[in-house]
Amino acid sequence: MTGTPSPDATPEAAAPAARVALVTGAARGIGAAIAQRLAADGHAVGVLDITADACGDTVAAITAAGGRAVALGADVADAAAVEAALSRLVDELGAPTILVNNAGIIRDNLLFKMTEDDWDAVLSVHLRGAFLVTRAVQAHMVAAGWGRIVNLSSTSALGNRGQANYAAAKAGMQGLTKTLALELGRYGVTANAIAPGFIQTDMTRQTAARIGVPFDEFVAAATREIPVGRAGTPDDIAAAAAFFCAPEAGFVSGQVLYVAGGPRA
Repeated sequence: MTGTPSPDATPEAAAPAARVALVTGAARGIGAAIAQRLAADGHAVGVLDITADACGDTVAAITAAGGRAVALGADVADAAAVEAALSRLVDELGAPTILVNNAGIIRDNLLFKMTEDDWDAVLSVHLRGAFLVTRAVQAHMVAAGWGRIVNLSSTSALGNRGQANYAAAKAGMQGLTKTLALELGRYGVTANAIAPGFIQTDMTRQTAARIGVPFDEFVAAATREIPVGRAGTPDDIAAAAAFFCAPEAGFVSGQVLYVAGGPRA
């Protein structure tokens, strides 16, 4: 009968409560908030950024709260560096079955001013990085018969002036997410994406600086366009990630959740 669960229909039900998570771009901002939220939910966390030293504050916050975390340094666009970081994570905390692909950079400019290096750098970190890290981690998920992948997209995937590279990368993250959901679902692995709207982070500060607007004015202008009447915070995104990573979200896959305070005009 449709909707009637069978005893063996949900492989996630047998999964242990505590797992090992890997969060990329977790030294600060959204990545740091997600790492800390997953640790608060009981998971051990590999905190990965371009250098291990950069991850010190995030790891310290997790351990101070009683959690377990390890700082990992790697360029996510470097396959060998990714494999080395993953090997260390497995040795120190165990095999990861939760992955959050958050690492990203911006190199904003109008198309006629954008250099090939700016295009390549953004696509490399966001898309090549997510591909390499996911390819490495999915083997552990498949072996466990359980996994959660969360990819960070953006409302910029819908198009944003001065961000041809970033918008293309974030749209690509959505296509990657849906393909992962199709390929890995049979192994008990879900893949979903979060598309944040305006979030107060160092990255949005960089955007304000690029266009020459004081950050408080930049935030105020953005807030006027947000139906809920406030700008987003990294914790708003962490809450969405926590849902996607939960055992109860096992029937949610291939979805893109816009966390933006309302629909985009």
